[in-house]
Amino acid sequence: MTAQFPVARPRRLRRTASMRRMVAGTRLHPAELVLPMFVKEGITEPNPIGSMPGVFQHTRDSLRKAAHEAAEAGVGGLILFGIPEVKDGRGSAADDPEGIVQRAVADLLTDVGDALVVMTDTCLDEFTDHGHCGILTPEGEVDNDATLERYASAAVAQARAGSQVIAPSGMMDGQVAAIRAALDGDGFEQVPILAYSAKYASAFYGPFREAAECAPQFGDRNAYQQDAAGPVGEALREVRLDLDEGADAVMVKPALAYLDILRQVRDAVDVPVAAYQVSGEYAMVEAAAANGWVDRDRVIMESLVAIRRAGADMILTYWATEVAGKLR
Repeated sequence: MTAQFPVARPRRLRRTASMRRMVAGTRLHPAELVLPMFVKEGITEPNPIGSMPGVFQHTRDSLRKAAHEAAEAGVGGLILFGIPEVKDGRGSAADDPEGIVQRAVADLLTDVGDALVVMTDTCLDEFTDHGHCGILTPEGEVDNDATLERYASAAVAQARAGSQVIAPSGMMDGQVAAIRAALDGDGFEQVPILAYSAKYASAFYGPFREAAECAPQFGDRNAYQQDAAGPVGEALREVRLDLDEGADAVMVKPALAYLDILRQVRDAVDVPVAAYQVSGEYAMVEAAAANGWVDRDRVIMESLVAIRRAGADMILTYWATEVAGKLR
C-alpha cells in the first residue's frame, strides 16, 4: 500500500449498509448453524431451563415441533442430549435401544432427517447417577478404557436408531478409535464422527448442567477435559490424535473464550471445524440484555460473526433457529 490520507480513505467502503454488505469478508449462513436440543424422559410438558431463557427440556412431542421450526428456518443440523428417568453408575440408558435418545432420534429422523442433519452427543454424564463422563474406579476416578466400551456401545445404539453424526464429547483418550471400530463393525461405515477434540474444563458450562442434569456429584472434570492454561500445542495434539483415529470433523468448545484455539485448529487441518457457543455464553448475553445492558440482537450476531471469522465451519448455538430465520 502506497496511498496515504487524504487519498486513502477506508471509510469509503463503510458509508452505507449496502456497501458494507457487498464487501463483507465474513458471512453467516443458516446451514452452518447447529441447534443443541434437550429431551427428557417422563415429562408431559416442555420444562423451561431457568438459567437459559428460551431453552427447554423437551418432551418427545415438543422436540419434534421445535425440530420442524429449526428445519423451516434453514438450520443445518440438530444435536441431541437426553435425560433419562433412571440413572445408574454405568449410564445404562445411554445404549438402551428404548432409551430416550434413541427413541427421540427415530422421531427426528422420520420428521426432519431429510431437511437437516440429526446428530447425537455421545457421552455418559447425562446418564450416570454420579454425573461424570465415564465408569468410575473404586477410588472414584474415571476409568478411561472401561469408559471406551460404554461409548462404543452408545454410539452403535445411536446409529441403529438413525443418528446421522456421532459426536463423542467425553474427552477420553482413544474414544474416536473405539467408536469408529464399533460403528464399522456394526455396518455403519458411512456414519461420520464429529469429535469434541479440544474441549476445555470450563466455567462456561454451568447452565448446561442444569439443562442436562449432569453436574458431577463430587469433584470436577479437570482430570479429563483440557486445562484453559494447559501446555502449548495440547489442543492441536488432541485434534491430530482424533483425526488419526478416524474423526471426520473436529470441534472446539467453548467458542468465544477460545477463538485463538479455534484459529489454530482451522489453520492446521483440512476437515470441517465446529465451535460450540456454550450455555454460559448464551446465558450471559440473555441476562445482560434482560437488564438493558447490551443490545441483544447485535451482540448475538457479533459473537457468531467472531466465531465464524476465527475459522468455524459449523457453529453449535442455542440461537440457531432464531438467527437462521433472520439470515434467510
